[in-house]
Amino acid sequence: MARPPLLLRTYGRLANLAAPLLFRRVRDRLVAHGVAPQRARERLGHATAKRPTGQLIWFHGASVGETLSALPVIDGLLAAPNPPVILVTSGTASSAAILSKRLPQGAIHQFAPLDSTRALHRFNSHWKPNLLVLMESEIWPQMIGTAACPVVLLNARLSPRALSRWQKLGPSAAWLLSRFSMITAQTAATAQGLRRLGVAAERIRTGGNLKAAATPPSADPTALTEVQAALGRRERWFAASTHPGEEASLLAAHQTLLHHHPDLCLILAPRHPERADRIAAQITEAGLTLSRRSAGEGPTAQVYLADTLGEMGLWYRAAPLTFVGGSLTPNGGHNPWEGAALGCTLLTGTHLTNCAQDWQNLTDANAAIANLTPDTLTDTLRRLLDDPTSARVMGERAAAVTATQTDNIARTVADLMALLPVKERA
Repeated sequence: MARPPLLLRTYGRLANLAAPLLFRRVRDRLVAHGVAPQRARERLGHATAKRPTGQLIWFHGASVGETLSALPVIDGLLAAPNPPVILVTSGTASSAAILSKRLPQGAIHQFAPLDSTRALHRFNSHWKPNLLVLMESEIWPQMIGTAACPVVLLNARLSPRALSRWQKLGPSAAWLLSRFSMITAQTAATAQGLRRLGVAAERIRTGGNLKAAATPPSADPTALTEVQAALGRRERWFAASTHPGEEASLLAAHQTLLHHHPDLCLILAPRHPERADRIAAQITEAGLTLSRRSAGEGPTAQVYLADTLGEMGLWYRAAPLTFVGGSLTPNGGHNPWEGAALGCTLLTGTHLTNCAQDWQNLTDANAAIANLTPDTLTDTLRRLLDDPTSARVMGERAAAVTATQTDNIARTVADLMALLPVKERA
């Protein structure tokens, strides 16, 4: 294949030089979040699991959302005749914790190698992938350049701003995109933008959003029964995946709502539970009573801090009136599909650059309410609490919209299987 353009070669040299310093930073972060030091070395390509025999498909996503969106496809691949081995890589401790519970039996998780040639050569030498599947916008030049197998971009998500930046890269963008054997785009706009960047029409198609097809998060039946018993007949709402700067607005909204609904409970689940102590202090300073999931307490207070990982399915079921965070502050928002699949009444803010089309699909069907500010959020919550029938109907519409997004899984599975070599590479 043609040599990479100068810009990519320069990036590679700088990435290789920066790798030791970057590894120390990511290792310290992983260890601080409970990852064993040996597993942190996976970021340098040191495998901690044996490679099974057979053809291997390597899926890579940045964090929780990207990797979980691959699960319907992974399930389909493992159900195929002569299924391949599935390896999933991600970069964060939270994704590793959640994937340990949600990956199907037999699938392997490793932390992703840094985008340096030494780490990647070590990784590829051990795992020998037969197909590399990158999720959404995970386009890493050296990961792509060192792959000795076909490369796929699945569930591609590129905003107009990102596409504009790619256009400015000129030959470097063309070189990278030429490496993809197949690209499935979430939207027609992304597909059109990639074609303008030079991707051949036969290598790209619009495939919908895989996150909408993902199996919703489960909930332990015993835990759900206990939470529902503790809540009793209390009204409740759920603030999911909140970020710094949002909790103050959400707590203020809850204080106002308590004037009209004095038994109301707010279940608050921060995106990063390591922030829980600071959020607990905010709740107390606001004059609200507090109980915490991590302390083994039930939802008996005005605010229940759901500061654990892997229990989102529990909270969506316990409090289906849901505000999805990352959207009152410029964090790009979070996709609504897990809650939508469970029939939740979904609300979100104005900052939705990561998932605007997802929310648009729901709002077009009157199945969600987006673009809320702290002021309008309070009024909207009050209206839905006062009219539970309207809230329930909105949730039913969300579940129906989700069901229409799941039709392309079988085609994607067939396309990926077709890219595997005819002869197995051990």
